[in-house]
Amino acid sequence: MNRYNDWLKQAEADVEAASDSKKNNHHEWACFQAQQSAEKALKALLLYLNIDAWGHGLIYLMKQWKQITIEEKKDLDEKEYNILIEKCQELDRHYIQPRYPNGFASGYPAEYYNEKTAQECIEYARNIIQFVKQEIKEIPLPK
Repeated sequence: MNRYNDWLKQAEADVEAASDSKKNNHHEWACFQAQQSAEKALKALLLYLNIDAWGHGLIYLMKQWKQITIEEKKDLDEKEYNILIEKCQELDRHYIQPRYPNGFASGYPAEYYNEKTAQECIEYARNIIQFVKQEIKEIPLPK
């Protein structure tokens, strides 16, 4: 049974949790949750394509999708892909540092995060979720 939709639904729940964290001024946590949301969305896309998705790096997950797209000779909008990669690069920066006090040379993570950063991460996660939904909509479910 392909559970891609469970991953996608959890990605949507995670981005809402990120928004809640931002509203409660837990900006560091909002950034981590946004990264998790995007990770689950990209894993949903790969699972949809019957590819086991492992790891936490968004850039790596996007490159897996690109490779499949190229191998299947499907159209690839390089400009859109590069914009998504930049968003993944930003979100990947928030996988470890928001969670651990030793993620920075001194201080604790909450000191390094603000509303602007949290909002940007949430927006990027939502963009990636939208991308995944569009891809799934355009690609027939593999057998």
